[in-house]
Amino acid sequence: MSELLEQLAQRQAPLERILMVCLGNICRSPSAEGVLRAALTRHGLEQVVTVDSCGTSDWHVGGQPDSRAIAHAAKRGHDISALRARQLCEQDFHDFDLILVMDDANLADTRALAARSNSGDRALIGRLLDLLPTPLPALAAGSREVPDPYTGGPDAFERVLDLIDVACEALIAALPAATTARARS
Repeated sequence: MSELLEQLAQRQAPLERILMVCLGNICRSPSAEGVLRAALTRHGLEQVVTVDSCGTSDWHVGGQPDSRAIAHAAKRGHDISALRARQLCEQDFHDFDLILVMDDANLADTRALAARSNSGDRALIGRLLDLLPTPLPALAAGSREVPDPYTGGPDAFERVLDLIDVACEALIAALPAATTARARS
């Protein structure tokens, strides 16, 4: 079991705000936001848990997700076209309970900013694929990274959505009982 899954299993407080993070907030993290919102809705948790996304860079602030990400998400029923890119900021570490990052480089950048934010241990931080009990065969041996599809073709965007789908279902299953209890009340 990954450290992130252990932390979620031990958490007593509900998870109410989840942030998805990638580099530019135009491919992976907005896709993850859309997929997780749909999963929360399927499980009746959309009123209990809110989701947002951002990037560690400021390259695309204010812009829409990549048109290919929008198109591939739409094919699966996820409308991410209204999302706008923003950059990760110190306030995010105070505002979110769980911050899920797509790859190791952005995890390092996120943790470095968290250390400067004086937020203590408010937010759990980990890679999205740390939610999976074992690495997926489709990834390089031992990899826990959602690959960046930006320079790839249609298959790259579909692969990313496949990985995100599996991880978001794992997240729903790992939500603390306090979170799911709020949905029933």
